[in-house]
Amino acid sequence: MSDYFSLSDCDVIGFDLDHTLCRYRLKEISRLIYESFARFLVEHKGYDKDLLNLTPATWDFCFKGLVVDLEEGNLVKLAEDGTVLRATHGTNDLSTEEIIKRYGPKREWKHFNSLNTSFTRSAKYYFYDNYFDLPGALLCGRVVDMLHKRGNEVNPDFWKDIVAAIDHNYNTSAFKDDTGTYFPGVKREPGRYLQPCSDSVKTWLQSMKNAGKILLLITSSHSDYCRLICEHVLGKDFEELFDVIITNALKPGFFSLVPQQRPFRTLVNDVEEKEGLPSLDKPGWYSQGNWPHLRELLTTMTGKPEPKVVYFGDSMRSDMFPASSFGKWETVMIVEEMEGEGIQKSDAAMSNEAQVEPLEKKGKFEEQGMKSPSAVSNQWGSYFVDVYRSGGEDEESQKLTWCSQCIHKYSTMAIPSVEHIADLPLDFKFPRFSPDKPYTTGYYPRPPDSLLKWCESLSKEVKQKKKRKKRKTV
Repeated sequence: MSDYFSLSDCDVIGFDLDHTLCRYRLKEISRLIYESFARFLVEHKGYDKDLLNLTPATWDFCFKGLVVDLEEGNLVKLAEDGTVLRATHGTNDLSTEEIIKRYGPKREWKHFNSLNTSFTRSAKYYFYDNYFDLPGALLCGRVVDMLHKRGNEVNPDFWKDIVAAIDHNYNTSAFKDDTGTYFPGVKREPGRYLQPCSDSVKTWLQSMKNAGKILLLITSSHSDYCRLICEHVLGKDFEELFDVIITNALKPGFFSLVPQQRPFRTLVNDVEEKEGLPSLDKPGWYSQGNWPHLRELLTTMTGKPEPKVVYFGDSMRSDMFPASSFGKWETVMIVEEMEGEGIQKSDAAMSNEAQVEPLEKKGKFEEQGMKSPSAVSNQWGSYFVDVYRSGGEDEESQKLTWCSQCIHKYSTMAIPSVEHIADLPLDFKFPRFSPDKPYTTGYYPRPPDSLLKWCESLSKEVKQKKKRKKRKTV
């Protein structure tokens, strides 16, 4: 395999939509998502109304990459080997001693192998790996706090209510029926929550099409929501940019299930036809579906038995892991946390924001000290690297997070946004992640600060070991 990756070498270029081609205003959308979940618990499940009261400072807790341990009522941050780096019970930090008490002297989370090898969901834990899920982590923590306050026992039962809140707000018919809090909110004020793509991105997509690339849009969002988003961020003629659009793809099942389990369906006025398609024989807009049937279509369209596909996405569970493991695709992960660690927003993105977001239209949380969910958290630390304290609080070492390890393992490369590469030529050669390369190789335009420092400290340790070894042999 080459040390470099280039879009010009790909026959097919695919994109996820939400938080990939479409960037959201994270502070505003996170607040809406949290409110949509919490309001359901208060109005339909009898939870305390205080769940709806948040201060801007509360958002420091909202951090991507956490796992909720439903058996313990804890949220945990994992190292690459499954060691618990940090943990809270509810929203309250657990000390090193408390972590050891709950997870043993080696601080091993017992479900790590199951999560690490399959990314499947479980009745015993839930992995927060995308911004649509993420406000639920804060909600979980606050629900556990309230259960304790009431003197109630914490057990996995509260999770059933959380799942019911998610289903109520994200149900595929909720957009059409105007139910829940989330979809009505976005429909009413799309400009408050969505960032339109810059002209650079639109030109970039068209240039790939002009170069003979097949462009795919594969999203788990339903067709009606997809249309609203795309028209707002790409324009009314967005369908002309893509050869195949697949909505309600139900990833990761799209990649892992066989055609009989998840056939493609045609849409009539955003309603799925009951009968599944026996195969996919032409480009167009479809719903649900599976990778084997898409592969047959792409083989026909390219005239190649094994067309080379790259897929851009933001979720490890839904995009990177299944696309690389089942589809054998190249994968580019959108990691907005890179912008929270030293990487500036692209010139195109900043220019675009300045044009479309006058100060008087900023959301109510923009200027009140609310932390963006993509920024480094005071409570949880860095998304990429963290301090590990073993035994005594003075014994510290740096460990790679599990999320950082997964990016390195299942992604070809990682970028903060598509804006960062939209102005580059299609034959630009990006250094790719590789098992025999440093962990910093594969991030563009540069690695996050914490990862750079971690690699520097590793390099110093190696040099010191060599010096000690040399002294012993002299």
